Amino acid sequence: MLGFPTSVTNVTAGGNGARSLPLILARELASNLSTPMFLLDASMNLVYFNEAAEQLIGKPFAEIGEVSGEDFGTVLALAEADGSHLRRRDSPAGVAFFDRHPAHRTLQATGYDGVRRLVDATAFPLFGKNGEMHGVVNVFWLASSGDEG
Repeated sequence: MLGFPTSVTNVTAGGNGARSLPLILARELASNLSTPMFLLDASMNLVYFNEAAEQLIGKPFAEIGEVSGEDFGTVLALAEADGSHLRRRDSPAGVAFFDRHPAHRTLQATGYDGVRRLVDATAFPLFGKNGEMHGVVNVFWLASSGDEG
């Protein structure tokens, strides 16, 4: 099993129980990065976030586990940069999932700690060799305030 943790084999494509190699490999990449990264499956369920993303969320993945797409807002509430409502479909992950192309935008993100953080979010779809959708990779950075020298 290539040395992956057993729990990685639970990552599926399209909810059909079959293993998704692109998601397994994306999870392995995310687990080795210090950049906050979230993985959504082909049904838009949150299937993994790395240790760096725990700082945004305020809880470890081991405590939260996989989260349905409808409940993602309970894990990390997203809003427009000015604090106004953001439709899920208009978030970078929503654009990557529904429109099937990469997207980037500055947003407010609020985790379990209740702290609003201005973040830059970039998301891109994960396509397999035959063009099938396996999910979405969503990467976050704290947004620059623009006053660094």
